[in-house]
Amino acid sequence: MKAFGALNASIDSIIEFETPTPQPAADEILVQVRAISLNPVDTKVRKSLGSENLTTPRILGFDAAGVVTAIGADVKSFSIGDEVFYSGDVTRPGSNSEFQTVQAALVARKPKSFSFTKAAALPLVSITAWELLFERMTDGDIKPGTEILVINGAGGVGSALIPLAKSAGLTVVATASRNESRTWCQRLGADHIINHREPLRPQIEAIGFNHFPLIANLHDTETYWNQTADLIAPLGAIGLIVETQNPIDIGNPIRLKSPRIVWEYMPARSRFQTPDMHRQGEILREIATRCDAGTFPNLTLTPAQTLTAASLQAAHHQLESASTIGKICLEIS
Repeated sequence: MKAFGALNASIDSIIEFETPTPQPAADEILVQVRAISLNPVDTKVRKSLGSENLTTPRILGFDAAGVVTAIGADVKSFSIGDEVFYSGDVTRPGSNSEFQTVQAALVARKPKSFSFTKAAALPLVSITAWELLFERMTDGDIKPGTEILVINGAGGVGSALIPLAKSAGLTVVATASRNESRTWCQRLGADHIINHREPLRPQIEAIGFNHFPLIANLHDTETYWNQTADLIAPLGAIGLIVETQNPIDIGNPIRLKSPRIVWEYMPARSRFQTPDMHRQGEILREIATRCDAGTFPNLTLTPAQTLTAASLQAAHHQLESASTIGKICLEIS
């Protein structure tokens, strides 16, 4: 089969190559991949490869949508021909290939009303946003009208979190720094938009807020840590998805507010094969239902290109520019 992988940490090392088509284990399905989308974690995996060339390229990618072409002996939930979407396992070959095996517990049938390309944009960011809001920051019991601050509302996870928060009745204040990203957050349903490149508190007070019971920092944990400590309400919850490069102080003054501070890392369940790993397939089924009901948006803004080594390299450059709105998708011809 045709696949795309990186030989080392450099973007220029991403190449097209041929490799045997994998066969599914007992708990897996084999998917003919029709479309993929990219996430910042794709670039992080590539950067972890080092400067020396690998013997075999590392197939990158998490998100995919496609058609089931084979099923493992223990799989009862899918049939050959099913159209599915999923985000894979960081410890296994990725989705940037014509075929991929994936554990059935991580997979759901794609939204019927969405193309393969639109469906491929959803899994990682929608699971991340769902787990962060409903399983990490809260226990799923959210009082309507509760305020949430979403730092980096126009990014991939923010694009999923805003509509999920609105569906739960939250009042959403999102941050965006450009006209295009502000417009995108408005389309997603944000109630207020402020600029994260300027001090947050004056802007927060100007729109009538003081503290937030919920803050989701989806951009830079360290840069916004002191402002987060200032803006979190006593007994509130802070959700984080971006690792730190340096130690941060979780003592006073933030300790005095006794907040819940949580990390969300979507690949954790599959990486550690947790007993509740099937939750990710269940979450995707709920997302698909919402998509078909018209209550969850298309997260792509521009037409997808064909997956080639050149288009994949360009997508990695775009992700590293930190200026992406929504999701980047590529189609496999």
